[in-house]
Amino acid sequence: MTSSGGLEERVPVGRRVFLGLAALGALGVAFGSRIQNSVGDALGSGLGGLLPGGDRFRIYSITGKYPKIKDSDYRLRVSGLVEHPKIFTLDDLKAMPPTSFVKAFQCVTGWRVPNVAWEGVLLSDILDAVGVKPQGRALTFESYDGADTESLTLDQARLPDVIVAYKMLGAPVTTEHGGPVRLYVAPMFGYKSLKWLSAIRVVDQEQPGFWELNGYPVNGWLDGATGPTDPDPSLT
Repeated sequence: MTSSGGLEERVPVGRRVFLGLAALGALGVAFGSRIQNSVGDALGSGLGGLLPGGDRFRIYSITGKYPKIKDSDYRLRVSGLVEHPKIFTLDDLKAMPPTSFVKAFQCVTGWRVPNVAWEGVLLSDILDAVGVKPQGRALTFESYDGADTESLTLDQARLPDVIVAYKMLGAPVTTEHGGPVRLYVAPMFGYKSLKWLSAIRVVDQEQPGFWELNGYPVNGWLDGATGPTDPDPSLT
């Protein structure tokens, strides 16, 4: 199903289809988007709708459904190696200094949406609010879908274009896009930008997330965006 503006294609993806997408993701890392675009054009509709073929979002769900969370019920639990564990409501997040910018969303399978407006709270500001203990080295992230997980090093989490987002495309983040609150990691492939963000935990070492445990790189840097903990561009 495509939105009236032609930007968004909503396709729930269950676990049976996941491994195929993971394989395409590996091709995307190795060879870029041209191969995936050709495959998507050849398949056309149906499964082709899951593949890259233009500048619009493909909406994936590894559980085959979208968790629906009311704004008033939203809670973000921040715990682990912190001085002051805290549970943030959506209003709490909106009361913090906002950060906004326009950046692309790049999927590891090859498709890309340019010029997406994002707004939210710097992840570094949330970490400062709870106080990271000296032994904290990385973060793990959990999703309201009960299945997806992600991770970042502390240095990655403090980059100026890594946010906990509550607005995108000029409006509140929709359920399909991971709302009411999602992670957005601008310098990395889209699988690092976990949807339906429910929890952040500060830990003493980086832990692979769901997609990494199924073959994706832990450091999912976009081309030309290698960071302080990934000096080898081949790891992207």
